[in-house]
Amino acid sequence: MNAPKLESFGCRLNAYETQAMDELARAAGLEDVVIINSCAVTSEAVRQARQKIRALRRENPNAKMIVTGCAAQVEAERFSAMDEVDVVVGNIEKMQPQTWQKLASGSNEKIITQDIMAATKPETHRIDGLLGRARAYVQVQNGCDHRCTFCIIPYGRGNSRSVDVQTVIGQIQRLVDKGFKEVVLTGVDMTSWGADIEGEPRLGDLVQAILKNVPDLARLRISSIDSIEADPALIEAVSSEMRLMPHLHLSLQAGDNMILKRMKRRHMREDAIEFCIMMRKRRPDIVYGADIIAGFPTETEAMFENSLKLVEDCGLTWLHVFPFSPREGTPAARMPQLDRAIIKERASRLRALGDVVKERHLQGLVGTTQTALVEGKHKARTGGFAEIVLPNELPVGSIVDLKITSYLDGKLIAT
Repeated sequence: MNAPKLESFGCRLNAYETQAMDELARAAGLEDVVIINSCAVTSEAVRQARQKIRALRRENPNAKMIVTGCAAQVEAERFSAMDEVDVVVGNIEKMQPQTWQKLASGSNEKIITQDIMAATKPETHRIDGLLGRARAYVQVQNGCDHRCTFCIIPYGRGNSRSVDVQTVIGQIQRLVDKGFKEVVLTGVDMTSWGADIEGEPRLGDLVQAILKNVPDLARLRISSIDSIEADPALIEAVSSEMRLMPHLHLSLQAGDNMILKRMKRRHMREDAIEFCIMMRKRRPDIVYGADIIAGFPTETEAMFENSLKLVEDCGLTWLHVFPFSPREGTPAARMPQLDRAIIKERASRLRALGDVVKERHLQGLVGTTQTALVEGKHKARTGGFAEIVLPNELPVGSIVDLKITSYLDGKLIAT
């Protein structure tokens, strides 16, 4: 019999949940299964998931094929109709031990889902870190209360639910005790953490509580945040806590105010620029990543130019570029669409600019000494998330000081 085989698409939260499902499936004694944890952020992500399902079926003709994740939650009937798929499991159910016990007992239900919008508590599972990873991920929040016009994710994840402080601290302490030196906090809408907890604490309160109560944690990292919702305690933590990595990935999406309004975002371009300048003054070594969508409906060339300018105005380094992809059921899908060739060309220009600013950042690190986490035998990563090629093998998970001598193909070279 074969152990479960898992494939994960999309965000860091999905990666965390995939590891949790591996542990849950093994604990239930489930064997000869393939589990696909899908993403629904774009129609392209859904297409890739369906393509992968077909490929995995060809490779594993006798295994039970289980599909879960946001795409499966939103389009359960569509995935269950695929000949390759045996079971569709919802985002709530995939984190419940009884789901995997039911599947191990031979249940022949084709769709195991419930109303995600009825969920009031986050589905959590303690894991021992991600297999083969130097850093560990901890879920602190799930779901989203906002309704951006391009986004289907709230319908795949439900409304925002927060994991309480003590549970988060306990999970992180457990990981530190197992030898992990870096922990990444994950969620769908991180800066909404605490709104459903008594007293309505903020993400900054959680971060400061972690750093205070887990003194042996060497490095704490935050995944994507909404800069307009960064609270004073979070700003203070990033500014003063050296164990909190100087790397923020910002959910910016566009650099034009009219497009931001049509996206139903909660910030203007001036807000993003002001935040980035303010934080760099407080923490000069800070490095920004950002999500930016190219070719949103009604975007003119002048509006797109504002997104290009935002990269320089904010001092962005790591760009995550999304060519706009309409998701059925969202308001943006009903707006006047741009020609796909224009969307593709604008995405290409954004990525080209991303290569320029990344190279500039890496060039600026040559000659410096960087403290880095070793991710593989010949690979490490700085606090600002730049990849370093190591000249010799070092223990995975160790933190080392490295002299940066040069860079090549988007990676730093060190001694």
